[in-house]
Amino acid sequence: MRAACIQMNSCDQQAANLLRAGELLNEAAEQGAKLALLPENFAFMGADDKAKQAAAEEEEHSHVFDFLSDQAARLGMFIIGGSVALHDKKTDKLRNHCPVFAPNGSRIGGYDKMHLFDVDVSGESYRESDVFRAGEEPDKVKVDDCLVGLSICYDIRFPELYRHYSAAGCDIITVPSAFTVPTGRAHWQTLLRARAIENQCYVLAAGQCGTHPGGRRTWGHSMIVDPWGEVVAACGDEEGIIVADLSREHLQTIRRQFPALRKTAWLNFSRSR
Repeated sequence: MRAACIQMNSCDQQAANLLRAGELLNEAAEQGAKLALLPENFAFMGADDKAKQAAAEEEEHSHVFDFLSDQAARLGMFIIGGSVALHDKKTDKLRNHCPVFAPNGSRIGGYDKMHLFDVDVSGESYRESDVFRAGEEPDKVKVDDCLVGLSICYDIRFPELYRHYSAAGCDIITVPSAFTVPTGRAHWQTLLRARAIENQCYVLAAGQCGTHPGGRRTWGHSMIVDPWGEVVAACGDEEGIIVADLSREHLQTIRRQFPALRKTAWLNFSRSR
């Protein structure tokens, strides 16, 4: 299967972001992609928490969902919609939600970001938990004959989530992101390659890039990593797309030659403790 990662420099104007996302999805389809991954917050990158709350949508009446459904049906493509801010019915906070749409336009799954970005880095503070409620469950979807494990950005630092996906038989892990420049420069590629190697799966990582409203800067450098840890496609720090062919034969060969994920290895480890 040919997959694409889309890198964007999203702003605080939803219409402009959707227009640009549509252009880049078209490019991916023209290059033969059957699966496309958009970055975190692809439809809206606001300057502050108030802007995020104002732009959030109801799940049942989401304009962004309608856009993704239409694009998936028009292009005959699976689209993993990065993330979208939705109102949470349980609390007064929002959900950072990654929806997935099939080539017929139907929504086939979705995931709420479980690990919220509450950090202090390079003199800047981020408190996603002030606005968002953390997700409670992992989720995976079937894309043709592949299982895809869903995650968002800061999740990449928590390997237990990805081990769950590999144990569940996932072949691909997706990481839509808006990594900061300091953390991206230091850790982005290392983390993505580590998750691919230790779980023997493909990793698709689509990032935000450049400067956004409010002065926030994101790292970009979207990439596709194979189960051996090789970066098979990568962006720089500007908008664009990357594509790569994902080979089940290659994946199975690596898993057969390096059987690190066999259940017996887990059982022996558990018994030794």
